[in-house]
Amino acid sequence: MTPVDYEYLRKLLKDRSGLMLSADKQYLVESRLMPLARKAGLPGISDLVQKMKAGSEPTIVRVVEAMTTNETFFFRDKVPFDHFRDTIMPAMIKARGQRRSLRIWSAACSTGQEPYSLAMCLKEMATAISGWRIEIIATDLSQEVLEKSRAGIFSQFEVQRGLPIQFLVKYFAQVGEMWQVSSDIRAMVQFRPLNLMQDFSALGTFDIVFCRNVLIYFDQPTKIGVFGRLAKSMEPDSFLVLGAAETVVGLTDAFRSYPDKRGLYQPTRDVVSPPLAPVLAAKAGVSALKFAAAPR
Repeated sequence: MTPVDYEYLRKLLKDRSGLMLSADKQYLVESRLMPLARKAGLPGISDLVQKMKAGSEPTIVRVVEAMTTNETFFFRDKVPFDHFRDTIMPAMIKARGQRRSLRIWSAACSTGQEPYSLAMCLKEMATAISGWRIEIIATDLSQEVLEKSRAGIFSQFEVQRGLPIQFLVKYFAQVGEMWQVSSDIRAMVQFRPLNLMQDFSALGTFDIVFCRNVLIYFDQPTKIGVFGRLAKSMEPDSFLVLGAAETVVGLTDAFRSYPDKRGLYQPTRDVVSPPLAPVLAAKAGVSALKFAAAPR
C-alpha cells in the first residue's frame, strides 16, 4: 500500500464513519484489508483502493465495515448498567408514570451484547414496569454485525465475557456449541442500520441513550456534531450514557454531568432537578434488584 493509498483510505474512513486514523496506523489497515483483498481475488490493497476510486460502492462498504472496531461484551464495564438499574430506571419510572412508555437507544451496538444486556435488566424489573411499553432501538453502520445481532447467537467465549451465570441459565438456550438469546429477549430489541455521521432525526426522540466507546474514535468537530444531534433527539429529562473514556466536558454545553455518576449525563435544556435515586428506587421496588457481573 502506497502513502497515497493510505491517505485516501484515511480520508474515506473519516468521511464515511468518523473513524480517525493517525499516520502511524498503516499496519492496522493492512492487517484488516489484506484478507478483504484476497477474498475479492485481488493481489493487494492498492488494487482494492483502485476499485473504490472507480466507484465500487459495495467495496467501499466492505472496507468501512472491516475497519470498524466491533469490540463489545455483555454488561461491559458494569458501572453503566448499575446506573441503568439504580438511577436511570427509578427516575424514568417516576417521570414516565403517566404515559407508561420508554424509548431506549443503543447506538453503535456492534454484535448486540449491549442492547441484550439492557433487555435482561428490564426483564429483572418486570414487576416495577408491568404494563409499560418499552422500545429498545439498537443501531450500527455494519450490516454484518447487525445480522449477527438479530440472530442472537454467541460463542462460549462471548457468553463468558461479562454475562452473569444466572443470566446465561435464565435467558439463553444452548445450540450445539453456541448459545442463543431467548426469543422473548430478542423480541425486545429492534436492530436497524444507522451511521452516526448522518442525520438520525428519523429515529424519533429517546428517554435513554447509550452511546459508548464509539466517540473516542472521532475527532473533536465530529464529536461536537454528534452531541448536537443527540441533544435534539432526547427528551429534556432524559439520560445519556457515555463510555468511561468519553466526556462532554470541553466539547458541548448541550449536556451536563449527572452528580456523582461517572459517564452519566442529561440535556441542559429544561432539565429537572436530579431525582433522589435511592428514594425513588425504593418506591419503585427497583433498588433491591441486583445482578453480579462476572469478574474482570
